[in-house]
Amino acid sequence: MNFPENNPICIVGLGYVGLPLSLQFARSGVSVLGLDIDATKVEAVNAGKSYIQHIPSEAIQEQVTAGRFSASVDFARVRDAAAVIICVPTPLNRNREPDISFIVRTGAAIAPHLARGTLVVLESTTYPGTTDTELREVLEAGSGLKTGVDFHLAFSPEREDPGNPASRVAEIPKVVGGLTPACRERAIALYGKAIRRVVPVSSCRAAEATKLLENIFRSVNIALVNELKVVYAAMGIDVWEVIDAARTKPFGFMAFYPGPGLGGHCIPIDPFYLTWKAREYGQHTRFIELAGEINTSMPQYVVHRVGEALNARRKPINGSRVLVLGVAYKPDVDDDRESPSYVLMNLLQERGAEVAYCDPHVPVIRPTREHPHWAGLRSVAWDRETISGFDVVLVATNHRAVNYAELAAWAPCIVDTRNALAGQTTSPGQVWKA
Repeated sequence: MNFPENNPICIVGLGYVGLPLSLQFARSGVSVLGLDIDATKVEAVNAGKSYIQHIPSEAIQEQVTAGRFSASVDFARVRDAAAVIICVPTPLNRNREPDISFIVRTGAAIAPHLARGTLVVLESTTYPGTTDTELREVLEAGSGLKTGVDFHLAFSPEREDPGNPASRVAEIPKVVGGLTPACRERAIALYGKAIRRVVPVSSCRAAEATKLLENIFRSVNIALVNELKVVYAAMGIDVWEVIDAARTKPFGFMAFYPGPGLGGHCIPIDPFYLTWKAREYGQHTRFIELAGEINTSMPQYVVHRVGEALNARRKPINGSRVLVLGVAYKPDVDDDRESPSYVLMNLLQERGAEVAYCDPHVPVIRPTREHPHWAGLRSVAWDRETISGFDVVLVATNHRAVNYAELAAWAPCIVDTRNALAGQTTSPGQVWKA
């Protein structure tokens, strides 16, 4: 099945998923209209300016100037689109339960404007059944159209790896599942215009489950090495050395690395979408839940190590000046969603520490639902006088832009959760691994 030529597509949600996807379709010659409720993002796109660090403004300006990419807050413009791709957040609520309200509200916003034959694709990570139940119902109720008859519906999980220069949208295989075979074929034809390889699966639910498996796999394996880190540390063994040795095995081993906790929009959240949905079927995901417990306990372990490092210098946490190095959830990005750094900062502050942060990619902390009291705090300067003035520096994110030789020369005490100081010359007792 060929996708209609010269028909524009709408991509709803111009964040870390929607913006790079929009650019890839535009580069492939497809006319793209980005829709977002955030007027500042819309204005930035139309002005050819980027608001995501790893996406250069030149990439946006090129497609805007070519007339292939524009943005709007007017959801009524869906009526002219051959396809609508939904890329909106799917967080957990305050009770750590799935929050699909952004999906439902988006469906309600586009439904009155759906034309016959339009393809709707959900990319937001969610539990199996969301596309063919909640989204399907709101689209049918608002449009008066029948799914699979009057319009097409599919799910294709987003796959983004921000900060990885080798990761390109066009090169990442795209899993696609449709409500009907015709829906799936229409979605394959759509993504085939911009993505090199499309991987069809039998249903929307199979595609939804694929995304969950990908991130649960990572969560469980990270939990394993986090647990081993604590066990090996008690035995006087460096887990980083062990992992480096184990990864030389050319078969049967895949290296995962420990850290101060999980961050980002996927791994800390996605597994709980499945554990929640599994209860509806009387199933208990004990393995996944145990991994979650281990990963969420890591910030407490790290703060304990900070306390040990300070105690060795005859200082308590209470009253000490602590610098958290890195608030982004992963190296070399400006994305701080669900970052464990905020949990670390909270725990340290609760214990009486004077907390500051330094991050070359996050000059000022933006408001977040989870940690609003840190909003407006600015990254401290990177110089000898500033860094040496802290009692301890806690390395939470190993950005490549940080000069770790300078850190080793300036900081009196360092707690390293990322093995960032490996290979640096330090004085005895200066660096503590956590």
